[in-house]
Amino acid sequence: METINNIEDFSGSKYGNRILARTVAFQVLYQNDMNPDSDRELTEDFLVSELPEHEAIYKFARSLIDGVLEKREEIDLKLRQVAKNWTVERMGSIDRNILRLAIFEIFYMDTQSNIVINEAIELAKKFSGKTSAAFVNGILDAFWKKDKH
Repeated sequence: METINNIEDFSGSKYGNRILARTVAFQVLYQNDMNPDSDRELTEDFLVSELPEHEAIYKFARSLIDGVLEKREEIDLKLRQVAKNWTVERMGSIDRNILRLAIFEIFYMDTQSNIVINEAIELAKKFSGKTSAAFVNGILDAFWKKDKH
């Protein structure tokens, strides 16, 4: 399987490996959302091809994917509570999965919220429409404000 993510695009940053892991995790979650009956073996092949010889990155990406899939109902409930005038189903699939990934990492992992929010905005800029970064930022900012008070 040919890779779609150029590892050199992620290596310039101290946190490039985690950025790559989040990118690949998002891509898998999007694929799963669009094709819920997709073959798990294809997902595994994709992960291995995108994260070759990077065991730590692979494990981080796998933990994100498995965590979001396991907690998706809880995550969607949290999303419904904050997303004013938006249902989860009405959100574009790209934005919905970026938000699910970020919410999982904020609530169930020990990553700092500001890092997660920044990475989610970058994913939205890279993979979604013009207004998506602002939309994702607004939703995640509401979580951040809610968590602070």
